[in-house]
Amino acid sequence: MKGVWRCWPPLLVALLLAVGQGAAQAALPSVYLEDLTWPELQAAQREGARTVIIPIGGTEQNGPHMALGKHNARVRVLAGRIASELGQAVVAPVLAYVPESRGHLKFPGTIDTPPEAFGALLAAAAKSLRRGGFTEIVLLGDSGDYQAQLQALAEQLSREWQRKGALPSARVHYVGVYYREALAAFRQRLRELGHSESEIGVHAGLLDTALLMATVPGMVRGESLAEAALQSPANGVTGDPRAATAAVGREGADLIVRESVQALRRARASTN
Repeated sequence: MKGVWRCWPPLLVALLLAVGQGAAQAALPSVYLEDLTWPELQAAQREGARTVIIPIGGTEQNGPHMALGKHNARVRVLAGRIASELGQAVVAPVLAYVPESRGHLKFPGTIDTPPEAFGALLAAAAKSLRRGGFTEIVLLGDSGDYQAQLQALAEQLSREWQRKGALPSARVHYVGVYYREALAAFRQRLRELGHSESEIGVHAGLLDTALLMATVPGMVRGESLAEAALQSPANGVTGDPRAATAAVGREGADLIVRESVQALRRARASTN
């Protein structure tokens, strides 16, 4: 068999291998774990799909113009894109119950979870996924309130799981670039397009709204953008979303996906 491969042009061999790998990945009906049957998932794991992304969102007020589930819907879409581009990866169900900022709690619909309960639930989910055959578990958070806790939990579980035991060795990866570096780069891009910091905002402003328009547009209420632009503690907005567009948001979404995929490729390579 080796002699046969040597007779073929290297470019053709590489193309055939790539097609074969793509077919194995495409055989899954979905990258979302909850859409799969267990035999489908088990077959994918046998082909090398040992990475699982746990998307973490949050249920909180997002001004008068965006739905309460903004973080949950957005992180699900972006996690799906990341898994598809990364390859050999699936996406676990979104965790929608998280610790929330005090300022959000005065608005109806915001759901706050104690940090201890949040951490225990995440750890239990990660341990279940490890028991189910995953060796690369990724924590992907869409909100800023719990980023430090995600990082600490990833480091803690990774240390514990590197010890010898009945289960295979596994790692937990915290993808800080998804929230911090990628959003900082998108913020800079918005400045280059001529938008001010007061427009871009830090919550439910131009940046936040554009990203949701690009990922789950039906969750944005266009008729309420003018009300949102008032930027007051009473409406829960810091920023001016009126200039937000799906086209601008796609630039940010593409940047977040690209940077996250690169970070995860580096992380997976360091454990192989």
